[in-house]
Amino acid sequence: MSWWRSTRLHVALDTGNGPPVVLLHGIASSSVTFQFLVPLIATHHRVIAIDLLGFGRSPAPESATFTIDDHVSAIARTIAALRLREPFVLVGHSMGSIIATRYAARNPRRLQKLVLVSPPVYIPPAAVGDWRDRTTMDFYLRLYDFLRNNKEFTITAAANLARLSPIKNLLDVSEANWRAFALSLQNAIQTQTTVSDLAAVRVPVEMVYGALDPLLASAGIRILEQLRNVRVHRVEVSDHIIRPRMARVLAAAIDAPQ
Repeated sequence: MSWWRSTRLHVALDTGNGPPVVLLHGIASSSVTFQFLVPLIATHHRVIAIDLLGFGRSPAPESATFTIDDHVSAIARTIAALRLREPFVLVGHSMGSIIATRYAARNPRRLQKLVLVSPPVYIPPAAVGDWRDRTTMDFYLRLYDFLRNNKEFTITAAANLARLSPIKNLLDVSEANWRAFALSLQNAIQTQTTVSDLAAVRVPVEMVYGALDPLLASAGIRILEQLRNVRVHRVEVSDHIIRPRMARVLAAAIDAPQ
C-alpha cells in the first residue's frame, strides 16, 4: 500500500467549540506558528492545527518526495479522519498557503473560506514582464537552490534565526527533517502552481501579508491581488511571522462575512 493511502498527520491542536478552522503551518515549522492567533479564535471556533508531512511530529515516509500533491494527500486524509460535519475555514501560512490553495481547488465543497497568510508566490522569471520583478524572482529561486545545496550553512543559519524569533521553536531545520525541508523547498515551493490553483478556487479567499515580509515577491502578490475572489489585508510594520498585530488582522479575516 502506498504511504499516502495510510499516512495520517499529527493533529497538534484541537480545541474550542464552534465552526471549525483548520491551520496549516509553513516549511520547517509546526503548529506553534499560530501561537498568537489561537487564543483570538478558540473562544468561538473549533481550532485544529496540523503538522505538515515531515515536520513537527508528523511522519516523513521514505518514499515521499514532498511535492504539493504529497502534502495535499496527507492533509486530505487527516482532515477526512476528523469527520468534520460542516464546511470549514482553511488557513495556510507560508508554504502552508500553497498547500491549502491546492486542497481548496480540489475540495471546493469542504471549505467555507480559504485564508492565505504570507503566501510565497513565485513564478518562472521568464514569465515576469518587468525586469526588476524578474530579477527579484530569479534571486529568490537561486537563493533556495543555494539553501538546498548547502546543508550545513542552512541548518546553522536557521538555528541563528530561531534564536531571534518571538515564538519558541518556530523554525527548525535539522538533520532529522532535512530531507523533508530540501524536497519541500524544491518540489512544493520552487515548482509551485499557486496562481493557477487559486484561479480554480470557488470559495471566498482572504489574503493577509506583512508589508515588511522579506520572503514575498511583489510580482506574485500583485497577481493574487488582481483575482476577483481575493480580498487583501496588508499589515503595516509586519513581516513573515504571525506576531500579535498580524494575528489580530488574521482573526478578523477568518470571521469576516462572505
